[in-house]
Amino acid sequence: MTILAALASPPSGTASIESADLRQHLVGHRLYALVDRPERLRWFMEHHVFAVWDFQSLLKALQGRLTCTSLPWIPSADREARRLINEIVLDEESDALPDGGYASHFEVYLEAMQRAGADTSAIGRLLETIRGGAALADALDEAGVPPAAAAFVRRSFAVIDDGSTAAIAAAFTYGREDVIPDMFRRIVTTLADADPVRWQRFRFYLERHIEHDDAHHGPACRRIVARLCGDDPATWAEASTAARRCLEARLSLWDAVAEGIDRGLADAPAGGRARDRTRARTSST
Repeated sequence: MTILAALASPPSGTASIESADLRQHLVGHRLYALVDRPERLRWFMEHHVFAVWDFQSLLKALQGRLTCTSLPWIPSADREARRLINEIVLDEESDALPDGGYASHFEVYLEAMQRAGADTSAIGRLLETIRGGAALADALDEAGVPPAAAAFVRRSFAVIDDGSTAAIAAAFTYGREDVIPDMFRRIVTTLADADPVRWQRFRFYLERHIEHDDAHHGPACRRIVARLCGDDPATWAEASTAARRCLEARLSLWDAVAEGIDRGLADAPAGGRARDRTRARTSST
C-alpha cells in the first residue's frame, strides 16, 4: 500500500485525503518520455534543482516544529516524531558519500549538475542573494530563477509560512517524499545507457533517494502525519489540502518543463539559456 493509499483510509470518523488522482497524473506525466537525451536531462535538472532545494526548507521547518531548536532547550512533546524527523534530517542534510565524506542531498544534486554540464548559475545566484540578506521573494526575482520553478518554491514557502505542523508534514510527505521514488525510477531508466562518468553523480542521487524513501522516509513520514492528525477530521482535511496543493504545484512544474522541451528550449546550450535569463531579469528591473 502506498502512503497516499494509507492516508486515504485514516482512523474511523476522520476526514480522508483524496490525492490519489493527482498522484496518478504525476507518475504518468508525459515529461518522463521526453527526457530521453542528455540535453533534456540537463534542462530537467536546471528546473528540478529548485524543488530539491526547497525540499530541505520544508524538512527543516518540520524539524523546527517537532523538536526544540532554540535556547534554552526544552524537550518537545512528541518523542517518537522527534526521533523520526531527526533521522530524516541526518540522511537528507548529511548523507554519506560513496567516495567518502558527507553532504546534503541538495549538494549532491548540485555536484551532479556540474558534472553533467547543466547550468547552475540561477541556483547559485539564489543562494548568494539569500546569504546576502535578501528576502526570498526578492531573491527569486533577482536570481533569474525559471518562472515555473520560482512559482513552485513560492507555493512551498506558503505552506511553511502559513500552514500548521500537520500541513507542513503532509506537504513534505505526500506532496514530496512519497512521490519521489516513482518519478525518479523513470529517470533512472533513461540513464541506464547514458555516459556513466558524466551521469554517475546524478544516478547516485536518484538511487539514494529511492533507497531512503522506500525503505525508511516514507513510512516514517506517514507515522508523523498520523500522529499529528490523530482522530481530528479538521486536521486531516487541512493535511489533505496541503498535500493536494503540493501535488498540483509539482504537476505545474512538470508541465512547464515538458513545454520547454516541446519548444526546443532544452536543445539550446546551457550558457545560452543562462544569458537569456539574465537579459530577462535585467529588462524587468
